[in-house]
Amino acid sequence: MARPGVRSALAAVLLAYAASAAALFSDDEARKGVADLRKQVERLEAQAADRRAVQELAGTLDQLRQDIARLRGQIEELAYKIENLDKRQKDLYVDLDARLRKLEAVEKEKEKAAQAAAAEQQAYDAALNQFKAGNYGSSIQAFQAFMQQYPQSKLAPSAQYWIGNAHYAMRDYKAAVAAQQKVIDTWPTDPKAADAMLNLASSQAELGDLNASRITLRALVQKYPNAPAAEQAKQRLARAGVK
Repeated sequence: MARPGVRSALAAVLLAYAASAAALFSDDEARKGVADLRKQVERLEAQAADRRAVQELAGTLDQLRQDIARLRGQIEELAYKIENLDKRQKDLYVDLDARLRKLEAVEKEKEKAAQAAAAEQQAYDAALNQFKAGNYGSSIQAFQAFMQQYPQSKLAPSAQYWIGNAHYAMRDYKAAVAAQQKVIDTWPTDPKAADAMLNLASSQAELGDLNASRITLRALVQKYPNAPAAEQAKQRLARAGVK
């Protein structure tokens, strides 16, 4: 539809045309002219309406293009975030898997170490039980086998000490001296070193070398003053009248 101003102008033209046509033509011709003019006006109005519709459509299409461009940007941003999230998840999975593998390896090593420690303790206890049962020869063999199998064991000084004690119990004092001297020389900082010196002094005394025995006892007191064996050494020296 044409705007009111346009319609008024067209109506005025139509009236003017009708008035002039009425003066020049017959009524039929005037009516025909008016009808033709009205059709022209309607065509003009239709064309104007089409132009406005086209303009409105063009504006709507432009807005839609803007909306589509904005949505495309949001989609691309979301796709980028999803890609990064997927990458982070994969990295996290790889890192977690690596950590779990390391943890499993550590646990396996701990389990192996525990099993080895248990087997080591079992072998030591078996040898010591032979000594307690009075089977000194078997005890010596068992402790020697233990030291060959576990040369770096923390129980090695004790195993060597009991070998010396077994020899002493079997009255093989020379072998006892050698066995206890090995404890003193190889593991001087181990608690069993003081006990080995006490047994060494006993073996020396049994061999009749009392002077060597007293020297060993004095060395024991001087080197390991806080050891329980040092107190026994002091008592022996006191009984012998030696300071």
